[in-house]
Amino acid sequence: MFKSFLNTAKSYAIGDSGSKATKPEELFPVVSKEVDGDDCDHECATCTIQYPRSFKIDEEDELYGQIKGWATHVLVATNKTDWVHDVADEKGSVMQAIAGAKAPANGKLMLSASNLPTPHGTTSYSEPTTLLLLPAFILIENVTPATVPFLLEKIISNAPTNTSPLTPFSIPPSLEAPLPEATPAYIKELTTRPCPHQALILLCSQKTRDARCGQSAPLLRKELQRHLQPLGLYRDLDDERPGGVGIYFISHVGGHKYSANMLVYRRPKAFGLDEVKRAEEGELKPKKPEEIKKQKASEGGEAEQKAEGAEEGEGEDGEMGAAQCIWLARVKPEDCEGIVKFTVLQGKVIKPQSQLRGGFDRQRKVLSW
Repeated sequence: MFKSFLNTAKSYAIGDSGSKATKPEELFPVVSKEVDGDDCDHECATCTIQYPRSFKIDEEDELYGQIKGWATHVLVATNKTDWVHDVADEKGSVMQAIAGAKAPANGKLMLSASNLPTPHGTTSYSEPTTLLLLPAFILIENVTPATVPFLLEKIISNAPTNTSPLTPFSIPPSLEAPLPEATPAYIKELTTRPCPHQALILLCSQKTRDARCGQSAPLLRKELQRHLQPLGLYRDLDDERPGGVGIYFISHVGGHKYSANMLVYRRPKAFGLDEVKRAEEGELKPKKPEEIKKQKASEGGEAEQKAEGAEEGEGEDGEMGAAQCIWLARVKPEDCEGIVKFTVLQGKVIKPQSQLRGGFDRQRKVLSW
């Protein structure tokens, strides 16, 4: 299995890096009244949540194309929503160890502390923790500062990146780090498993960098939850049901003067609605992963389903990871209904000129840098 894993990694390293989308509308589909209905650009009429009057952000700068590219993104579980100014300075943490280690071989790593729950619900850095690796959509468990160099070299360096072809990959479910013999076996072993979610919404919550992030993240999460719950898609931090949307707080990502920053990672055709025209069919109910597979099988037969597995997010030979990361800014509570309906469910952008900072689409082989 490990040999297959390395061969897959080599194919990613030499794969097509994608083309740069110079305009927002070249990167992601944009909603339109003809396809998405007359209310596609309306703000939420039922929203009762508002930012404080003191919440002022930059509305003048051009957003698109101003972010630096990255290859992989790691979220470290800390059970916290705020951290010291630079998370690499959290003493004794996995973040500090990653920042001080040799960089992965497959490109720039974006490092984020997150409020993902730790294995025992502790905020102490003395115990092993969990990482969420993107775009792979893989959870890595039992990580300690001591195992970080091995993690970066053997797992992250060989994982798919934002510019990798969207084809199945495999990561071994268990790997043992080469630590000193006296180290207990349970500390050496790293375990991996797929993230259960179909999509992730990441919100900067680090108030030590900017108070507006600490104010906006909880308000946006509440409003997003209000729109996701009737669809059966909301997942809290301890919800392991397959499918749905996980909402997590993360540390500073840059551009806090454009708060709130929101990163939406989506599996390919996450809810089976990417190509559906709302103007013709009205309100849409998201499909579950098993329904998407069944639909594909009925359309083209089992053989065609296997051949086109790369389009559906899962293949027999392994996971697919995220197809898109849509990075938005200047997000307000009244934007959340549209973001759920169009961005999360269909991979579209509503306000490309004023809210889209950038991102990537591995399926269409385009990126913003």
